[in-house]
Amino acid sequence: MQFKKEFAILLPLWKESSKWGVKVKVIKFGGSSLANSQQIKKVFQIVQADSDRRIVVVSAPGKRHSDDEKVTDLLIQLATSHIEGQYNEAILEVILERYQEIYDELQLNSDVMDKIRQHFAELKESTLEPAYLIDAYKASGEDNNAKLIADYFTKEGLPAKYISPKEANLFVSDTPGNAQVLEEAYKELEYLQLEKDIIVFPGFFGVTKDGKVVTFSRGGSDITGSILANAVSAEEYENFTDVDAIFVASPKLVHKPLGIDVLSYTEMRELSYAGFSVFHTEALLPAIKKGIPVHVCNTNNPSAKGTYIMKGKVNSPSIISGIASSSGFVSVYIQKYLMNHEIGFLRKTLQLFEDEGVSVEHIPTGIDDATIIIRGEDATDEVLDRIVYRLKAELNADEAYYERGLCLIMLVGEGMVSMVGTTARVASTLAREQINIELYNQGVSEVSMMFGIREEYEQRAIQALYDEFFGEEVEYEVLDK
Repeated sequence: MQFKKEFAILLPLWKESSKWGVKVKVIKFGGSSLANSQQIKKVFQIVQADSDRRIVVVSAPGKRHSDDEKVTDLLIQLATSHIEGQYNEAILEVILERYQEIYDELQLNSDVMDKIRQHFAELKESTLEPAYLIDAYKASGEDNNAKLIADYFTKEGLPAKYISPKEANLFVSDTPGNAQVLEEAYKELEYLQLEKDIIVFPGFFGVTKDGKVVTFSRGGSDITGSILANAVSAEEYENFTDVDAIFVASPKLVHKPLGIDVLSYTEMRELSYAGFSVFHTEALLPAIKKGIPVHVCNTNNPSAKGTYIMKGKVNSPSIISGIASSSGFVSVYIQKYLMNHEIGFLRKTLQLFEDEGVSVEHIPTGIDDATIIIRGEDATDEVLDRIVYRLKAELNADEAYYERGLCLIMLVGEGMVSMVGTTARVASTLAREQINIELYNQGVSEVSMMFGIREEYEQRAIQALYDEFFGEEVEYEVLDK
């Protein structure tokens, strides 16, 4: 595009001249925020309320109600039927009806539905390899929704422009289903900050250097928003979802938990790994590189404070910022006398797991023993039996066995590094509940500590720990931005 060609001249001038006063917020909406026309109308009001909200990243339509299906799930089913040679026209009609319903209720008068139908007709004739074909289908959920939303914004008097990842050169690695952004993409995307109209940009996918559509991992619209925020040096990345804030513990396990006002990037990464489902663990990395604050907000309650995720430390009187848990882990216990004196024992143990294609999550160790923690879905009982056999036969372990049903509880907080007695408080709290700690591990940074318990005690343990550390409402403040 001509504007993009001129950008190499315009951007240096803008950077040198404060009179331009360009401020850009990247704002992303999840599937529940875009599930139907009523939700999209809320999105319009949110974007319209702040003139700095210049780049809008959208997901595919999510569930309209609890028994509904996400459009992305329907697209995966359609792609599977295509790959298996039994193309399911009924599923296609359900998908088209979802878009048609949005189109009709928003009272659009454009050719966008013709474009959507044409898109699926072309996909049906595609001869792409299966991995690329399924990504092309999955990406169409976001792509088609972006076209509808851009048309609606313009109809309502907010000039908007649909821009695809292909047009913008959001270049990614050639790894279907697990795309990684290429560094050169950031330079290509810089020009978006000076576009005149509101940009509506589909999330979840990018393009390879030879033009193939490739998706990020599930939840990848968050990644798209983070990439764009980095590229345009956004003043803020607003991530709208269906909750008022990130909570200190899961509402599924604790009744009405407190919301978190501010989290550090490090805390959020730890909590995401341990089970917080607000963000994919990789989603914030592009924003982290630029130190761009991320603001988690609620589409259905935009006046709520939400949660800020920021670069720097966060101070809390409770010392703990959040409690997360995740079940379904397996512990592989190894005991060998004088293990600590045997050079290379741990390396050989890890090599054995690698040989069996099993990823290792944690390794708490003692003098004569070690516990290897893996995710249960990563290994069948047959594989685990073989690992135990090899530990004894090849590494001469005195004892080796595995146990399923382990739950890992992670307590995260920048304040733990300077507070004595946190581990004791956790241990005594669980002891009062008669819950045995199966293992314990703390990172060198002391930002997090992990406890392993039997998974049947998960809810009781989380509630007890929440009561211990968040019995009274606490306030958060940023120490270092």
